[in-house]
Amino acid sequence: MKKICSFFILILLFNTTQIMAQNKAKILVLIHSDNGGTYELAKEIAKGIESENNATSYIKLVKPSENPNLKNLPVATVDELSGYDGIAFGSPVYFGNISTGMSEFLSKTVQLWTNHALEGVPATVFMSAGSGAGKELALQAFWNSLAVHGMVLVSNGIRGTEGLNKAIPQGNTVLGITTMASLKDVERPTKGERSLAELQGRNFAKVSLALKDTHPKKVASIVENHQNFNEVLKQKNIVLPQVPKPAGNYQPFVRSGNLVFINQVALKDGKIFNPGKLGVDLNEQQVKEATKVTMLNVLSVLNEAVGGDLGRVKQCVQLTGIFNTKDDYTKHADLMNIASDLTAEVFGDKGKHARATFGASSIPVNSSVEIQAVFEVE
Repeated sequence: MKKICSFFILILLFNTTQIMAQNKAKILVLIHSDNGGTYELAKEIAKGIESENNATSYIKLVKPSENPNLKNLPVATVDELSGYDGIAFGSPVYFGNISTGMSEFLSKTVQLWTNHALEGVPATVFMSAGSGAGKELALQAFWNSLAVHGMVLVSNGIRGTEGLNKAIPQGNTVLGITTMASLKDVERPTKGERSLAELQGRNFAKVSLALKDTHPKKVASIVENHQNFNEVLKQKNIVLPQVPKPAGNYQPFVRSGNLVFINQVALKDGKIFNPGKLGVDLNEQQVKEATKVTMLNVLSVLNEAVGGDLGRVKQCVQLTGIFNTKDDYTKHADLMNIASDLTAEVFGDKGKHARATFGASSIPVNSSVEIQAVFEVE
């Protein structure tokens, strides 16, 4: 009897956890950042959003960045905006206005405006200024753009100002937190600016949760429309291996913006599977088997790159197959079909890709195949 009671208690706890997760507000922290100041504030905003466990935050860029601290952040699409329960917008101050990058992104939201897709969605803003000059003008310009969409504008007010160090300039405004990035001899954002940003995020999460489901979502939320790829892999009897460890000074993958770059060879259980050259050491069937092993390694690395959620893969962009063959061999495409078919089997239409295939006189570690892959992810 005790075992039965314990079982039902576990079921109840599981269901309660699932319901709580579904009831959380999903909030996008959408930023353009040049030198990282806006991103530092964004992290504090996100921290505040998640502080009371009533919301989940997603920090994304409006455009790819080459800044080492930003280049691995995902890039948002215009179409996904209305899938969130609230959006916190962050930008540098450009001559009393929002940044060019943010302005260009907002200029692409005309279709959302036409379809009333953001009406009723809560919005808040924060900015990183140079000297602080023109920050109120820039914040007001931000608000004007969002008001045209009919978004619910959530201001910062004067909350939290009692804790500020009045001896140093602070980026506080009633419209939203800012930081003055160019002031010397003072760490920016300051402790006070970070505290206000966290407080702004916490308050914004409460508002977003309160208004959740009061505005119709005109575009399906990409946050929730993830296919359960663990089930897909299980149904297709596809087992992903452990991520192969790099053999040199490089990473299993590199993410730049929304693109993930991966290179793998036919490594299985710590050894090269079917090593050697086609036509000398191996036949075509053996190389095809090695190709499958290699592509499974690619998928395993990709799975790690998206945090174990293959539903975040938007498209397989490019596969390149390199095969260890004799000079007169010409059927490389047949060998590479194994990798292409496996990708399509896992991802369906998202697995359809551009492809290059060619032979080489040798491949590192005597692998019979190497595959280079590029994926677009959220």
